[in-house]
Amino acid sequence: MKFLQKHFRYNGLFTIMFLISVISIVSVSVIITWTTFRMSEEFFIDKFSITNGRVMTQVKDSIETYHYSLVLASNNILQSGTIRKNLTEEQSNPQQMRAFFEMNQQMKRVKSNVDAYETEIVITGINGMNYATNRSYWPILEDELIQHSITKNTLADPKKLMYQFDQRKNQIGDNHFIVASKALMERRISGEIYGAMYFPIQEKEFRKFYSSYTSEGNNVYILDNNGLIVSSNQTKMIGQKADELLTYALENEENRRDYLVEKFMGTDQIIFVEYLPSLDMYLFNLIDRKTAIGDLINKKQIVLISMGIVVIALIIVFFISRRITNSLSHLVKQIADASKFDFDKYVSVTGTYETRRIGEAFNSMLDELHDYLEKLVLYQKQKRNAELAALQQQINPHFLYNTLTSIKFMVQQGSKDEAEEIINSLIALLQNTIGNVSETISVEQEINNLKNYVLINQKRYGDRIKVNYLIGPGCMEYHVPKLILQPFIENSFFHGFNHKNEGFINVLVWQENNTLICEVMDNGDGMEMSPASELPKIKSKRQHFTGIGVKNVHERIQLIYGNQYGVTINSSKGEGTRVKITLPISNKQT
Repeated sequence: MKFLQKHFRYNGLFTIMFLISVISIVSVSVIITWTTFRMSEEFFIDKFSITNGRVMTQVKDSIETYHYSLVLASNNILQSGTIRKNLTEEQSNPQQMRAFFEMNQQMKRVKSNVDAYETEIVITGINGMNYATNRSYWPILEDELIQHSITKNTLADPKKLMYQFDQRKNQIGDNHFIVASKALMERRISGEIYGAMYFPIQEKEFRKFYSSYTSEGNNVYILDNNGLIVSSNQTKMIGQKADELLTYALENEENRRDYLVEKFMGTDQIIFVEYLPSLDMYLFNLIDRKTAIGDLINKKQIVLISMGIVVIALIIVFFISRRITNSLSHLVKQIADASKFDFDKYVSVTGTYETRRIGEAFNSMLDELHDYLEKLVLYQKQKRNAELAALQQQINPHFLYNTLTSIKFMVQQGSKDEAEEIINSLIALLQNTIGNVSETISVEQEINNLKNYVLINQKRYGDRIKVNYLIGPGCMEYHVPKLILQPFIENSFFHGFNHKNEGFINVLVWQENNTLICEVMDNGDGMEMSPASELPKIKSKRQHFTGIGVKNVHERIQLIYGNQYGVTINSSKGEGTRVKITLPISNKQT
């Protein structure tokens, strides 16, 4: 086991390369094989859809021809004054006999339009008279017809020749009809409805429009706009809802594809759909995908060939990878043992060009590493000395002298409480400035330093300048460079209100995504900004708290965090100054 672990330890690259090659070759082979199957099937379906589209067009034309015959028949009925008269006027028994005779003569001429089809005509009038070319063909009672949904839907849209489904029960079983109907309406301005006409055709006769194009696995369904199957070569499905097919029809109206490959009744189907505008129905041709494609291609043979190619490719890759990585594995073993000799032992430069270059680079790196370590030790010593010197120069002694003088004056004047308050603020300020040697402090500590500094200056110079602190939730724990805000508060105090008698300074800290924003904003005198990008240099004879200037803060931030962070200042003369400091979010103290 240890031997295997050691072997894989120094031959990891070979193992990874070979595994990646295996995965890549197998994946590519599987993808190519699958793509071959898929493209072959799609090519066949695309070609098949062209032929099937012609069939669908022929079926649609046959149905449209039937519809045109009904339109002619319905127009002849509407144009017949004799029919309108017999359906609207009240008639005695002798008159009814004559009316039936006249109706019979008229309907013989009308029915000649639909003699090519096994369909009959039924007419009802508002005077209660009705006529049927063959009453036994569509066995529906007069009262039932008047109350039937077919009649109600027809009268609701009187100008349309409407196709609806009707199911009749008899001794043999269910008998299905597709009934075309239209209201009898005056063509004059009144538009008065004086009856209705019906053209029933048995579903088995309607089925003849497409039955010659069906076979096992190749089925036709005609659906109304409610998803009801009104005709199909699958007779058991007639009268049932097929919401799946209706959904496919609506999707196809949006996408306008030649065909769909979807599931219907748990089986993958190639679905062709056409809208029949005259019938307001959908014509579906469903072809079983498995039956249609069948043994289009020899999948078993293609899979075996692909597997053979994969095996040969893997053998070639194995030997090539092994030859390439041998010298690199030997180099890795030498580099791994280098630490045992305190980086004093050089590696041998052998093998391929790349391996030799790595060996030479490693040996050169060892030489440079020794020099770097010596310089690093020296640099760390110099950096520490510079930090200590900077800390010692942070506090301006004149600030301390003036503050202590103010305290002395307050004590002499008897303002011991104010003197004590200034002393406490000065102690806290010195503790956080001199006592804390960390480069960064929390926002809370920085704000406390500002408050102490502001309190000292307000006691010395008066409270004509108000300072407000607005800190965002959760920002108190973030860390910022020490004394980063104090120079800007100092500038606002001593340079921002030379002309104005009073004003305010707002200190704002909040978080934007992964950035901490600190702003110092005053409504003081302001200043004219130079068009150059450099920060303004502010000169003053006053003795401030520290020697840290605005430019020093900006350079310090960029030195610590990078050039994307720093200080920007916007100012308008007479309106005030706004200082914005951008920092990364940090919870660590350095």
